[in-house]
Amino acid sequence: MMSIVAVVGRPNVGKSTFFNRLIQRREAIVDAVSGVTRDRHYGKSDWNGKEFSLIDTGGYVKGSDDIFEAEIDKQVELAIDEADAIIFMVDVESGVTGMDQEVAKLLRRSKKPIFLAINKVDAASRVNDALEFYSLGFEHQYNLSSINGSGTGELLDDLVKALPEREEEDNSELPRFAVVGRPNAGKSSFINALIGQDRYIVTDIAGTTRDSIDTKYNRFGFEFNLVDTAGIRKKSKVKEDLEFYSVMRSVRAIEHCDVIILVFDATRGFDGQVENIFWLAQRNNKGIVILANKWDLVEDKESSSVKDYEKYIRQQCEPFVDVPIVFISALTKQRIYKAIETAVEVYENRSKKIKTSELNEVMLPIIQAYPPPAYKAKYVKIKFCT
Repeated sequence: MMSIVAVVGRPNVGKSTFFNRLIQRREAIVDAVSGVTRDRHYGKSDWNGKEFSLIDTGGYVKGSDDIFEAEIDKQVELAIDEADAIIFMVDVESGVTGMDQEVAKLLRRSKKPIFLAINKVDAASRVNDALEFYSLGFEHQYNLSSINGSGTGELLDDLVKALPEREEEDNSELPRFAVVGRPNAGKSSFINALIGQDRYIVTDIAGTTRDSIDTKYNRFGFEFNLVDTAGIRKKSKVKEDLEFYSVMRSVRAIEHCDVIILVFDATRGFDGQVENIFWLAQRNNKGIVILANKWDLVEDKESSSVKDYEKYIRQQCEPFVDVPIVFISALTKQRIYKAIETAVEVYENRSKKIKTSELNEVMLPIIQAYPPPAYKAKYVKIKFCT
């Protein structure tokens, strides 16, 4: 298992830019809007032959009335608990702020190795400005620039020396189940209900999850990665660059997973937006499980309601009428494990290999009864199937 490093600090000091530089791809969303990173986001980095996991956290804001910022603070504290070492990022342009002092106080209590990264020191004239950060009381202090990468090497040299030696574990071969759907359908609530902790920020406001995040999960003796994604909206609603990156992340999650768990709000219906996500999964040849979430909130249910609703969904999915459908409530945990059991079955069926002899036994009589058309007055002779 790899060591974990958390990148923390107040909003908009350059944590996500630094994170993306270390993992060498645009994994965390970067935008000029303060507080863009809402959930802990995980990636992998390697320095001097030592690989470690990196957590990009939301900006720490103490005592904010903003519902997202209050949830972010909780997520930052969870990230600190998970980490073996912490990179505390500050901004030389702003100097030491009251918020920086609050974060420093929180970090000192953690008793973890702390590496103070003073960002935006991209000119010699700013080196003296960085001296005031010694007042925060951290031994390891580094001047760097997230944008051009200067100064990051020295920090990483010392960081990897401080990380504990751990046995590496390769999760790359684990199956990936992507939980997708339109915003606020209950995707994060579903995963939180499964794993029993607030891994994702959940509020009543649509669009809380902006990044796709992997969570390792084991159920029924089967281990896999659960991928929570940003809600997919219609193109006409993607007005911000920020929203564009989120939607693209969800589309990539669909492309790189084995099974799609499509969650929709049963109180709103299987509408055109949900259908579009379904067809996107079909075009990518993915296994699909449909979850009708918030079934407990559907009013005036009768004994035939499930059957009628299922028929309605299958009509929308024609000709793919054999897609499994599970009616759940992420809030009450109703049938959430049935949903996972079904997804595992779909994965196993997709992975199943049929022997040539068995395929011949079934297919050859059918081909003989209904032979393919002749080509240039000659019939195609099929000898075996594989």
